[in-house]
Amino acid sequence: MNVLIFGATGMVGQGALRECLAASDVEKVLTVGRTPTGLQHPKLQELVHAEMWDYSGVELELTGYDACFFCIGVTSSGVAEQAYTHVTYDMTLAVAGTLARLNPQMVFVYVSGVGADSSETSRVMWQRVRGKTENALLKLPFRGMYIFRPGMIEPVGVKSKTTAYRWFYNLARPVMPLLRKMLPEQILSTPQVGQAMLAAVRNGAQKRVLESPDINALSRRAAK
Repeated sequence: MNVLIFGATGMVGQGALRECLAASDVEKVLTVGRTPTGLQHPKLQELVHAEMWDYSGVELELTGYDACFFCIGVTSSGVAEQAYTHVTYDMTLAVAGTLARLNPQMVFVYVSGVGADSSETSRVMWQRVRGKTENALLKLPFRGMYIFRPGMIEPVGVKSKTTAYRWFYNLARPVMPLLRKMLPEQILSTPQVGQAMLAAVRNGAQKRVLESPDINALSRRAAK
């Protein structure tokens, strides 16, 4: 398969990229973002693209792909709803709408977050916007559309670009084995998320919206 990854420099995107490069059935990976990943690999190509809301000039480069892993996410802390919506909803739909037209047989995996509100009525701004984004994506005519709603993700061999997240994961590292024993279905790792994405493309999933236990189950299926 040929895979597109948006957000490959973030923590989840880095994990997805590592799993794609290691997978024997992935022939080519194209990362799209404002900055290069800094990696070199025979399978890897990179498209540095400054205008993340407009892809009219690069449609040829985005054609011929079997899957897209959309891993771009921003914190809502201190961000106005309009600005958060512009990145979380407008950017995502600009990408997905373009790809649905260019690659209708594609499987699109969108990394959302636990707590996203499909009813779009939550008092919490980010939950409404994420839910609105999910609902719009599920209407697009892809061969497959899957929404991942992970909660806590342990970074393995990768780092978050967000300083607060790095501090949190550094503090949580000593207790992570205990947390995994206490909440085995709720704690994910970056390799597990990447493996689950690939499994969804290969064989589909039982649900279109997957919470942490569902993502865990998918990753185990990929490992068999």
